[in-house]
Amino acid sequence: MTKQQLVDNIRRKQSFLCIGLDPDIEKIPPHLLAGEDPLFAFNKAIVDATAGYCVAYKPNLAFYECCGSRGMLSFEKTVAYIREQYPDQFVIADAKRGDIGNTSAMYARTFFDCVKADAVTVAPYMGEDSVKPFLIYPGTWVILLALTSNKGANDFQLAGSGGERLFEKVIRKSQEWATDEQMMYVAGATRGQMFSDIRRCAPRHFLLVPGVGAQGGSLKEVVACGMTDECGLLVNSSRAIIYADNDASFAEAARREACVVQQEMSLYLRGKRIIPYKR
Repeated sequence: MTKQQLVDNIRRKQSFLCIGLDPDIEKIPPHLLAGEDPLFAFNKAIVDATAGYCVAYKPNLAFYECCGSRGMLSFEKTVAYIREQYPDQFVIADAKRGDIGNTSAMYARTFFDCVKADAVTVAPYMGEDSVKPFLIYPGTWVILLALTSNKGANDFQLAGSGGERLFEKVIRKSQEWATDEQMMYVAGATRGQMFSDIRRCAPRHFLLVPGVGAQGGSLKEVVACGMTDECGLLVNSSRAIIYADNDASFAEAARREACVVQQEMSLYLRGKRIIPYKR
């Protein structure tokens, strides 16, 4: 998916919502556990209920890998289902990979050749040669970890010297590897006050923003400091949507929560003149 296609979807759906598909086998509704593939059944119901309100889905690999080969099959089936039924959705493999070049090349082949994801999250710590193998696939994206929402981000990401913090160096240096047509950055919503600093480093790049919802990040603050004239944001919500309820009506509860977020996002898009006001 190109950047323009993503922007067009945001405008058409009046949403920049990304829904995290993180199916915890210990949290999904009990009535699904008797089925052949509970993780996929859960994801399918969530996707069918929410696809009209979001522009992206982000399965986190940890929730599939912990179930072994069956879990990975559920992940692959989930991506394939979205691809077949909702081809306008931007699919992010939240894998946080990154290793020496030949290993990264295998990771890239997994997610872009085999699974057919649009994007994969990548850790930048090992530098250019660990990231570039992900950048050789036309129409796909690297989403580089920059400033994350967890408390431990303070240990390294905010450290620096000479007036430049590590997350700023990551953003500036990585722009030598790819443009805003193929690279995004992870920026945690709980770091809302720093989005102005991020935008000084990357004024045109899309940002994948986790941390809204259960983690307490402020959508209003993210929009105020991070939105561009193309939107430039994919704001992720996982638990607050997919675990809105735990009984047979869980998908309908997820739909309601996604709708609420989409409606708020629509107001922000209108306020920034990214989509026109209703007459």
